Amino acid sequence: MAEPEYDFDLFTIGIGSGGTRASRVAAAHGARVAAAEEHRVGGTCVIRGCVPKKMLVYGAQFAEDLEDCQEFGWTIEGKSFDWVKLRDHVMKDVDRIESIYTDTLDKHDVTLFHERAEITGDHEITLASGKVVTAKYILIATGAWPHVPEFEGSDHCITSNEAFHLDAIPRRVLIAGGGYIANEFAGIFNEFGSKVVIANRSDVILRSYDFSLRDRLMQISMTKGIEFCFHAEFEYVRKNDDGSFAVKMTNHDEREFDCVMVATGRVPNTKGLGLDNVGVELGKKGEIKVDTFSKSSVDYIYAVGDVTDRVQLTPVAIREGQAFADSMFGGVEPYCVDHSCIPSAVFSHPPIASVGLNEREAKDQYGKVAVYQSDFRPMKNVVAGRNERSLIKMICDDANGRILGIHMIGPDSPEIMQAAAVAVKAGMNKADFDATTAIHPTVAEELVLLR
Repeated sequence: MAEPEYDFDLFTIGIGSGGTRASRVAAAHGARVAAAEEHRVGGTCVIRGCVPKKMLVYGAQFAEDLEDCQEFGWTIEGKSFDWVKLRDHVMKDVDRIESIYTDTLDKHDVTLFHERAEITGDHEITLASGKVVTAKYILIATGAWPHVPEFEGSDHCITSNEAFHLDAIPRRVLIAGGGYIANEFAGIFNEFGSKVVIANRSDVILRSYDFSLRDRLMQISMTKGIEFCFHAEFEYVRKNDDGSFAVKMTNHDEREFDCVMVATGRVPNTKGLGLDNVGVELGKKGEIKVDTFSKSSVDYIYAVGDVTDRVQLTPVAIREGQAFADSMFGGVEPYCVDHSCIPSAVFSHPPIASVGLNEREAKDQYGKVAVYQSDFRPMKNVVAGRNERSLIKMICDDANGRILGIHMIGPDSPEIMQAAAVAVKAGMNKADFDATTAIHPTVAEELVLLR
């Protein structure tokens, strides 16, 4: 029996980091590819996530640099900060990157539909315009969306999506959540002059990170003026006549803020995709359940990135998209992404970076572990008179010295960790680090001098 004729070999719904990589690579392998994106090409990372966020982090860091530079002999008079100028410049660069993504797809002859798409039947996709197309394979790469709990006045709150487009920096801002988004924006707003309060329903921030880093960041954040309210959940947010908001949280008195931001996690973006029309199985959070090769419960439907809720990181989505396209259209032995030992960072002030197991995880899995630690003031902070200490922590298997995890908080931690992560992923041990000569004077040299 002859195989049915389809309009496309692959139809990708969602053109973020994972969807773009999968579509481009599949097309390069000779597949006929189409893609649909209802928002902007580039997805969360490029448009409303990692990229513009890091630009704001750079902008915020100048607040401390301009303060510290005086001890290095610099005098800067009349300094001022223009939020609108930074905001508009960041958005202009986001436009530039979006155009690069679009051009890349065009150059690979990917047919791009700038509209919403829904699966309406077997191998069938219906676009918002009413156009119906068919595809041999369908890839879902629609990412995740900020979760806003239900409470009185939740519609008054912003999320990270809107934070990039504010008309002005709020004088008083409440950020609900304890994860990386909450702590990153807390640092950004604080450096720009806001009074920042972080409210979290538990008493733990950055739950997946090593407790030493969490504690150190909280200490430093409090020193910088950021306030933490724990065991706090929204009761109501009410708008006052002057435009401010009265906020009541459990276990805390009512307070007034000029902006309330919710950063309480992100949920897979699967609503309205028509997945129930063809029987795609979803998990408890609405995520698409997939196997190691990113295949859903329906043979011809695959999913990559945050929509699967495996690891919500841009580089992971890109690797999953690459593996899918190569395996399906590249004529190679199918392969999958190794989700173990993935490095990550929190671009707080100062930043955190981590790879491998934290101390508690290592003890649970290996029993006896050796912990090496360096707690120090970086040279720049010493000269500047900034009483802010960095921390580097290495956790090893006590039986053979194999490195199980490295965790850092301090200047340039993410940049240092990228190289260190290669060593941890490769299974190197403490002796390999000890045998490496230090580059002096650097923060990174502490990695090879740990005792």
